[in-house]
Amino acid sequence: MDAHSDLLTGAPLDQPPSERADAARNRAKVLAAAAELFAGRDPRAVTMDDIAKAAGVGRGTLYRRYPDTNSIAVALLDEHERALQERLLHGEPPLGPGAAPADRLAAFYEAMVELLDSHAHLALGAETGGARFTTGAYGFWYAHVRALLVAADIRDPDALVDSLLAPLAAEVYTAQRERGLDPSAIARGLARIAHAVLASPE
Repeated sequence: MDAHSDLLTGAPLDQPPSERADAARNRAKVLAAAAELFAGRDPRAVTMDDIAKAAGVGRGTLYRRYPDTNSIAVALLDEHERALQERLLHGEPPLGPGAAPADRLAAFYEAMVELLDSHAHLALGAETGGARFTTGAYGFWYAHVRALLVAADIRDPDALVDSLLAPLAAEVYTAQRERGLDPSAIARGLARIAHAVLASPE
């Protein structure tokens, strides 16, 4: 069985463990402060000291829960990514099951463009230093795209998955937006890639 296939079985997504009331309050303060900092400047320039100071918590309190700024950005993105994961597993086609692989990949690209358009600053913070490839969300996207390649009878799917996900890197998306491309144009370009790669078996 593929190492990522368990992500696509439809099993409930892992729920965070319960926490004490004071820990929950501190977590909420940290996430709120970090969200404001990430939105107000280059997310890659935000430091743990910046977040601790803005949240009004000690550095020890911050580091006990989050080892670095990447992990905080990942936590902020989590709700939005889980919502998309649920739609991929159980939503209506073409994003959800029931459509042709090429159409599903195009729909996934469009949904990811929507997510990046709203939360690219968080994705930039989460992906600093190549951390993109170690997040649970990237593992899920990898599993999804690989499953579409397999369904389309594409040979050597593992050789293509990262390449198909590369256009969704936050730095690529923000560079495109800074050059004047609007989200719909970016999504249309990605849909052309989806149909070119998956439209017919090799």
